[in-house]
Amino acid sequence: MQAKNGDKVKVHYTLKINDGEVVDSSAGAAPLEFTLGDGRMIPGFEGGVIGMSAGEKKTINIPVDLAYGPRNERMVFEFPKDKCPEGFEPQLGQQIQLNRPDGKSFVATVTGVTEGGYTMDANHPLAGRDLVFDLEIVEISA
Repeated sequence: MQAKNGDKVKVHYTLKINDGEVVDSSAGAAPLEFTLGDGRMIPGFEGGVIGMSAGEKKTINIPVDLAYGPRNERMVFEFPKDKCPEGFEPQLGQQIQLNRPDGKSFVATVTGVTEGGYTMDANHPLAGRDLVFDLEIVEISA
């Protein structure tokens, strides 16, 4: 059975950025389980899984536009210290949930500290990166 949209698949994976650095893996854990076509996964990952069979292994290269997209410098901003709760001092690299004026929340990473606040980056950590996935299909069910 070859994987197609609507199928539930279980996949073991190793994610590398294009210089070969491993940034995530399901090794030693349960396989990733998702339904093809439900939009939960990045397009390049889903496209790479479609047509694979249980037990099959494959390496897929995913360009930026089919991964997390290009970096958007408008998503890097200064957050004033006086907007932080008293006693709260974020650390470099810390991810913080912030609220937009419309009440929706988003996550940003602290990338710098200035006298008056913090430099925040709301881009996905892998934005602007080509990705490489080593995949193994564990199971496919309709």
